[in-house]
Amino acid sequence: MKLRVIIISLTSVVYLTSCHDLNLNPLSKGSTETWYSNVNEIKMSVDELYRMDFWNKDISEYSGEYGSDDWCYRETLSDFEKATLNGQNGIVQNLWNFQYKDIARANSVIQKADRAIKNGASESVIANYVAEARFHRACAYSKLLFRFGDVPLIENDLSIEEGMKKGRTEKTKVLKFIYDEFDAAASVLPEKYNMEQRATKGAALAMKARIATFMGDWNTAAEAAKAVIDLNIYKLHPSYSDLFLQNTKQSDEFIFLIPRSLDYSGYYIGENQVRGELIRNAGGWASTDPSWDLFASYVCTDGLPIDESPLFDSHDPFKNRDPRLSMTIVPFGSEFLGYEYSPHPDDVMIMNYKTGKEVKNNDNRANAQFASYNGLVWKKGIDDSWLENGNKIAPNLIVIRYADVLLMYAEAKIELNQIDQSALDAMNAVRARAYGVDKSETDKYPEFTNVGQEKLRVQLRTERRMEFAKEAMRYSDLVRWKLSEIVMKRKSYGMLYPTSLLVEQVTSKGDWFWPFAPDIDENGLPDFTKLESAGKISVLAERRWDNRQYLWPIPTNEILINENMKQNPGY
Repeated sequence: MKLRVIIISLTSVVYLTSCHDLNLNPLSKGSTETWYSNVNEIKMSVDELYRMDFWNKDISEYSGEYGSDDWCYRETLSDFEKATLNGQNGIVQNLWNFQYKDIARANSVIQKADRAIKNGASESVIANYVAEARFHRACAYSKLLFRFGDVPLIENDLSIEEGMKKGRTEKTKVLKFIYDEFDAAASVLPEKYNMEQRATKGAALAMKARIATFMGDWNTAAEAAKAVIDLNIYKLHPSYSDLFLQNTKQSDEFIFLIPRSLDYSGYYIGENQVRGELIRNAGGWASTDPSWDLFASYVCTDGLPIDESPLFDSHDPFKNRDPRLSMTIVPFGSEFLGYEYSPHPDDVMIMNYKTGKEVKNNDNRANAQFASYNGLVWKKGIDDSWLENGNKIAPNLIVIRYADVLLMYAEAKIELNQIDQSALDAMNAVRARAYGVDKSETDKYPEFTNVGQEKLRVQLRTERRMEFAKEAMRYSDLVRWKLSEIVMKRKSYGMLYPTSLLVEQVTSKGDWFWPFAPDIDENGLPDFTKLESAGKISVLAERRWDNRQYLWPIPTNEILINENMKQNPGY
């Protein structure tokens, strides 16, 4: 009865209000009826599209690679790793909601920008802002399309009633719309801005290449990526490791990014995420760590996988490996954040290089049960600045960088079976940078050569894994390559525990870190079955996979309120 009274009361208020000609839009206030009337209002509206809410990566940028085989969180699995994903999952709901908010705001700019022109604003200036809005709208639809498949295509403002009846649009139509939007944006946007980080011609072309790559449209991917390369304004950053640090705010490798700053609330990464990656000796938790799958995937300096290369030493597993390994994962016995890092059970004391004295090793499970369960901790992007400002950090959110364009171009050429020198050059440029040399210095790094489509495909995929570790790319790559059904059914492994068992079965027998190399299968994926059978390693968790998860579920609330919104199969 109370609910009925409330509903009647609210209805009465709406009815009575509609009987009066109220001035709801005073000239001193902004509203949809009066906004977009000058350049400043248009710029403010476009600036809003760069909000972090719209650009936070859907599969965790920090805390490893949530939902992939590149990370582990002790013995815990996510919904993605348990195959229990559903329409009430927070990541699913947030991606859907925020992208449609982004689309709605971009639509308003695009439709109403002519108000400013009628009021005397420069047509070219307004056209540039409209192009930015079209770029953002295309990016939002790209994320939705790849995750959900068919999605509602909304190009204009909708009433609540229209929105409640809107069904899903076939993905080929949505993809064409995305391509057209990126093309339109690229035809207007400048190649560069002075000191501002905004969408550019190169960003539009690069993001077009990305969605084309994700959708397996190799001709479009190759064409768009080549267009970015031909702009001749991007190049790889000299230092791979420095590229991801907080103080690297400008680089010719950045194509599109969202700047972060500690000065703005929400535009930084908070203490909990930071401490999850920091070593325990430096005050962190070391709870979200690189996986052994990732660790074993880095090739040796001869370019061969670890189960084939004579250079691999399972007792010194960082030795003779691709340089990006030691830039991504902290090598055993090295100095990191002022401390010696060692997960070896005998190393109960380690050096504090800040004081020059030995201290208790809190990154050793002999001392601390919750130290890294597999002995690995992240290094990529982490430096002493992580220990400042209450463990809050503000590195750039890199959306896309030039290395990705090069590898997308190479992948497209491989999949088209058009393997030529340009494709090999693109791959070699990325790998040579890791070694700190130019691609022409082929005696200083393992050069890619044309070994045929099948082998080169595996090499390209491994190169992507090494290059983009911890950048929230692995999940998407696994999905589009249809490899999730393989890797996400494999177990997550770590060191034996308790420590007495590790000593008894491994270190006392001279089998630290591993007694032998795990197998690398035909897809370039590590297989630890033999190590497990030998009793040398521990199973941390058993992942699960259901092929329905190649597409995410439509959020449950969308299904409940809209009879025309159909759910994806299996949910």
